[in-house]
Amino acid sequence: MAESENIVAETAEKIFADLADAQTINRDNKGEWKAPLWQALTDAGLPLAWVPEDCGGSGASLAEGFSVLSAAGRFAVAVPLTETMLAGWLLAQAKIASPGGEMTVVPASPKDRITVNADGSLSGRARGVPFAKVAKHFAVLANDAKGDFSIALLDAGKCRIESGLNLGGDPSDVVMLDKVPPVAIKPAPTGFDQARLMLMGGVARSLQIAGALESMLEISVRYSNERVAFEKKISKFQAVQHNLARLAGESAAALAAATSAADAIANATSFNDEVFLEAVAAKIRCAEAAEKGGGIAHQVHGAIGFTIEHILHRYSLRALAWRDDFGSESYWAVALGKLVCNRGADELWPLVASR
Repeated sequence: MAESENIVAETAEKIFADLADAQTINRDNKGEWKAPLWQALTDAGLPLAWVPEDCGGSGASLAEGFSVLSAAGRFAVAVPLTETMLAGWLLAQAKIASPGGEMTVVPASPKDRITVNADGSLSGRARGVPFAKVAKHFAVLANDAKGDFSIALLDAGKCRIESGLNLGGDPSDVVMLDKVPPVAIKPAPTGFDQARLMLMGGVARSLQIAGALESMLEISVRYSNERVAFEKKISKFQAVQHNLARLAGESAAALAAATSAADAIANATSFNDEVFLEAVAAKIRCAEAAEKGGGIAHQVHGAIGFTIEHILHRYSLRALAWRDDFGSESYWAVALGKLVCNRGADELWPLVASR
């Protein structure tokens, strides 16, 4: 990690440690912790980290922003930080200035489409949009009848939103656009399409899942050293040790895949097949780790981990919810299979080995 990345990550870690402690949040049924946390993040320039200074942002590098997402995952942060960062990044691709406040990206699924009408307004329906209900603006990727993509900024108040929740209890809403006039709209850069947005979002979620698994491992190890059964700590039982080793393996695999994909995107000049392989492999592996790792962590904790009073579910349920955002592992597994088939058997090993 470069020194600048380290400083940004440390800033995020300190804010989360001070204002996003899982136990404190778990006891706050009114959500009073959200406003101070968001204000601190805004003051530090983190929500608009990926927005150039001339577009109203902090001008941080992709690598610096990815380090913030890893930290957000370790604290299972339930505010639209990741979504606002992605929205700012999307708007910056078209040199559209980012407004203040919470944002999210539309669409958040590779199967949904937003259309640019002949009069420049936007229409369409997007499901599972994270934090749409609390966002003040949407960053939208849409295409016209010719298939050309545009990037637009929308006032969320002019859109119809159906509220929903994901497994972690965070907003996952349906956004419906019916000839909504954009605040600003510009053509997307040449070659920029919905797949690129989904891959970027998928890597962001992979980093968050990896971070959540790190915390689940830490919580599980600490609990196993505190819980006593049959007059000895449960960490001394071979079955528990085996489970903790498996959880550590899932956490390490997710972290390796997610950070490798983040590095690939941060250092790439284009979203080529190599970047596609890294990003898709990360989303698939991290999604699998979320399922396996979450189950193991709850096994170690027994029934206590499922209670609303315990903090474990804050990590496990969000990690499971993040699996489906920006394309599930099954969707990307099919896409990866198509890539391999199209390139041919002789190109598979050179593609894998190049990474």
